[in-house]
Amino acid sequence: MVEKLPYVQMFSIHGLLRAENMELGRDADTGGQINYVIELARHMSAREDIGRVDLFTRLIADKRVSSDYARAIEVVSDKFRIIRIQCGGRRYLRKELLWPHLDEYIDKTVKFIKREQAIPDIVHGHYPDAGYVAGQLAGFFGVPFVYTGHSLGRSKLRKLLSEGMRQEEIDKKYKIDRRIKAEEQILSRADLVITSTRHEIEQQYGLYHNKDVPAFKVVPPGIDIEKFYPFYHDLLEENERSENARYAQARILKELNRFFMQPDKPLILALCRPDKRKNISGLIQAYGEDLELQTMANLAVFAGIRKDIDDMQDNERDVLTQMLLLMDKYDLYGKLAIPKRHDFEYEVPVLYRVAAEKRGVFINPALTEPFGLTLLEASATGLPIVATNDGGPNDIVRNCENGILIDPTRPMEISKAVRKIIANSQLWEQYSKSGIMKVREHYTWASHAETYAIEIGRLMGDNHASDMDTAVPSDAIGRRLIALDHLLITDIDNTLIGEDNGRLEALLAILERNKQRIGFGVATGRTIDATVRILERHHVPPPDVIISSVGSEIYYGADRQFSQGWATHIAHQWQRDKIIELLSDFDFLTYQEDATQRDFKISYYMDPDKEQLAKIHNRLLRHKCRYNLIFSHDQYLDILPYRASKGKAIRYLSYKWEIPLGHFFVSGDSGNDEEMLRGEPRAVVVGNYSHELEGLRESRHVYFAQASCAGGIIEGLKHYRLIDDNDTYTEDV
Repeated sequence: MVEKLPYVQMFSIHGLLRAENMELGRDADTGGQINYVIELARHMSAREDIGRVDLFTRLIADKRVSSDYARAIEVVSDKFRIIRIQCGGRRYLRKELLWPHLDEYIDKTVKFIKREQAIPDIVHGHYPDAGYVAGQLAGFFGVPFVYTGHSLGRSKLRKLLSEGMRQEEIDKKYKIDRRIKAEEQILSRADLVITSTRHEIEQQYGLYHNKDVPAFKVVPPGIDIEKFYPFYHDLLEENERSENARYAQARILKELNRFFMQPDKPLILALCRPDKRKNISGLIQAYGEDLELQTMANLAVFAGIRKDIDDMQDNERDVLTQMLLLMDKYDLYGKLAIPKRHDFEYEVPVLYRVAAEKRGVFINPALTEPFGLTLLEASATGLPIVATNDGGPNDIVRNCENGILIDPTRPMEISKAVRKIIANSQLWEQYSKSGIMKVREHYTWASHAETYAIEIGRLMGDNHASDMDTAVPSDAIGRRLIALDHLLITDIDNTLIGEDNGRLEALLAILERNKQRIGFGVATGRTIDATVRILERHHVPPPDVIISSVGSEIYYGADRQFSQGWATHIAHQWQRDKIIELLSDFDFLTYQEDATQRDFKISYYMDPDKEQLAKIHNRLLRHKCRYNLIFSHDQYLDILPYRASKGKAIRYLSYKWEIPLGHFFVSGDSGNDEEMLRGEPRAVVVGNYSHELEGLRESRHVYFAQASCAGGIIEGLKHYRLIDDNDTYTEDV
């Protein structure tokens, strides 16, 4: 038997992501993570022990960005695709605005997986938005969940607070509370967290409550040593450069020369996004206050890609404005270059080599630096580095012996380190050579991909262990729902279970015999806890789906995974407290016990009275409330979000799991079942039904059974030919 090679799904949702000519530095969401996930996917897919890699991102159709990001599928190689799933509309949105739309992304990804008929063996989320998505999918399909944070919310919160921002302001702008909550949830679910450094585990993940739950593995990212080759290769006649590389060098030199009065001086190079955390102003201050350094070298700061500073977001606009003000304050004209753009594919490697040929220095003065990929790129070309004494640079300088670490908050320390390297030619040569050699020893994509493949192979081995040892079930609910042809959804009280209950055991036996084709679910007004209790009391096995609290909640499988996607969908324009307040003076309403109340359900007792129902409608409509009102059994009044009900929940399940509505079989007995009994699903009203359902007799999709309760459900299954007279599944529906 040929062993199946792993199918890996990676997720990097925000940002502008494509396989070629990446727009790194365009904004805060197109940083090093974009390059990392592309290179990881590219090198993983090139391995013989990996079957296929799909990298999922967000589909964006926005005239402000390239049409490349609107392609639903980008085929990169025979084993690597970029899959773009739309959520939150089609416009480009910064990552903080995507949180409300991630459950939509999950639902559409499930649909994509079902259409492809290919369940992943591993899911890997990058950054907390994609981590949230990957974690949910891992739970659905029972596969290992790998996570890479790239940056962490608690670290960012600490830094912003130390800079004087208020908690309320931080949360409003960065949605930091939601992000941290998601990160805690991710850590509680992840099978493996991949980090770039040991410092990241101890100092950053160490801030989280769930820090001890997942396993961690340090796997430093690699660089493309074919692209970032040593500067002296260009000086050798036998090394032919491509025309693109020649053009890139000519353009870079022309761009730099228009800024500098003395362009032949050594070059201090900084390359980063225009973000306050990158401490560009601290670098310019250090250079501006050191006249000796100004005499020795020029400074070039490539701070992202821009057209008009006024059109940029606040953080980026503030940084760039401060750069210009500092240039003027220290009179750095002719010494400081602030180019408006650079091409990552060809011009960035050339930038490093130009600076190395001029015997300059690359500097990363960021206040915090989780890793520092640009430090490796610069070192691979032979350019010595000066970097912040934080996070990743500690490991890089220790492994590569290629530069000096500094305190980024001390300008004099920054300038002193740069001067030391430029002024000492022997030290410059030592750092240059060591960087070239040791980057190739420690930081290549081939070694990164090899370690990654070993780790996911180990996870897959764990996942296919014995049932006693495995961490995730082999019959995960997602796999099951994707494979089903039909789904039976039944009310519980007086339908599945009731006084005439003699046929329940027979119905359960039928469902067990046909479980490979027919799924089983319940839809009830009961809360989830009450639902579980009554099913256990009557020895009903855990359903595949539970629609509880009159359609306001959905749960999956035996472990009752809560459907956050459904909750997000129905939360739109729901004003629970406002509705309760508006109805508080109606003395004909009695607020039900707290145990029956839910976030998306308000429950009352009420006598049957059409005029009183009209008063409720009038009051709520007059105050512009959006709601769904359900009255049943002549006494129970439930008010739900306008998007919620048993019937709408069934339509949601049909959409999400791509089971046609005509393949749903629904059964009920009372008024709160009426909406789900209407429409395309095949419906049966059991023989002991309430008079509230008499109006359904004219519907051709509703069958009124003679038998009561479970016997009526069996009668309906045979009426619709879902099973034959031998109680066996038939496709003749």
